[in-house]
Amino acid sequence: MSVPQPRIVSWPGPIPAASEQLFQLLTFGLQQQLPVAAWRLPGTEHVQLCLSLSAEAALTGLPPALSPEAPAGFAFFPFRDSDHNPALFLPADIYWHAEQPDQLHLDATDSRASQLLAFLATEHAADPAPLPWHLSTQPVPHTATQAEYFQLVETGVEAIRHGQVVKVVSSRAARRPLPAHFDVLRAFSDLCARYPRAFVSLVSAPGAGTWLGASPEVLVEIDEQGIFRTMALAGTQALAPGALPHHAIWRQKEIEEQALVARYIVSCFKQLRLREYDETGPRTVVAGQLLHLRTDFAVNLRQVPFPTLGTDMLRLLHPTSAVGGMPKQAALSFLQQHEGYDRAYYSGFLGPVNLPQSGVSRLFVNLRCLQLRSQEAVLYAGTGLTADSDPEREWQETEMKLSTIGAVLR
Repeated sequence: MSVPQPRIVSWPGPIPAASEQLFQLLTFGLQQQLPVAAWRLPGTEHVQLCLSLSAEAALTGLPPALSPEAPAGFAFFPFRDSDHNPALFLPADIYWHAEQPDQLHLDATDSRASQLLAFLATEHAADPAPLPWHLSTQPVPHTATQAEYFQLVETGVEAIRHGQVVKVVSSRAARRPLPAHFDVLRAFSDLCARYPRAFVSLVSAPGAGTWLGASPEVLVEIDEQGIFRTMALAGTQALAPGALPHHAIWRQKEIEEQALVARYIVSCFKQLRLREYDETGPRTVVAGQLLHLRTDFAVNLRQVPFPTLGTDMLRLLHPTSAVGGMPKQAALSFLQQHEGYDRAYYSGFLGPVNLPQSGVSRLFVNLRCLQLRSQEAVLYAGTGLTADSDPEREWQETEMKLSTIGAVLR
């Protein structure tokens, strides 16, 4: 049975600029203490927004179903599901796309949707007060010193050499003060301009707080043509000024790290007894000022009788070997014991699901992200360890990754 689609209604009153529309929609949602997500897909220019009219309805314990017949919304899942990092699926009670600025997707019979239309139809005086973004009530995570991170890397390398894990992905958090008069929306726009190839996101929800990110990594997606895609992304080096991606030279460590992630995706296909997939790569790709190795996988769902492939692969992949390690459970147990902090939504996944009209789903790994606190931001970065990992190199890799999202704080 198909899910009823929201009706398309016209923007009430004169149509303001897209940036002002986004601001007004966020203002209503945050003033009503509702969950909201705004995002810009890679290679596009237009921002989209999903606003849920009930904070309780956003709580879920299950991954979303990737199917046009399933509910539309925005998924925001943690690295590990827990009571203090709930898995969220924001129903698209209100959906807006800057490419169609005169339209809103909503159920006009809903009383709170009617309140929104009345709010948008009213002229608002400029308010200098910042928007009331949701803030997490959880303690600020521990931020590892360089010595502590060196020890984590050395412990991970020993675990690999002793056969406890094949690969493990260590990570750390870093705290940075917010600049005076820091504007979250301006930072979101800055990320969109800086990283046109990334999935740029702004999520604010009760219980989760407010998160900004610019992720380079697709977890799973299903496009308008019914093509399922995922990728193996691993290996990192800085993009030298004036250099071209195809000039990059990769060490054996990064090549092996990326190959492990690609082989894990193939093993997931085998678990599902799927053989009809296309594999392209590995190739060097640009993500901000960084280079990565990437292999792409694609399946045409209109030629393969596997309607639940997206949902099944999502459950098998998360958390991916690119953010946890291999074998999955052994690596996750290692991190639980040794990493020393709570990743929360860093290295979880997020993105739009079953969008109105198109039915498109695009989920990304939550990398290159920060969590907004009242006076500071918490930034996150990780790096894949192999038997050849060097603590100093791994620390510098996390520093490079922190600078990607940290650029908006300068």
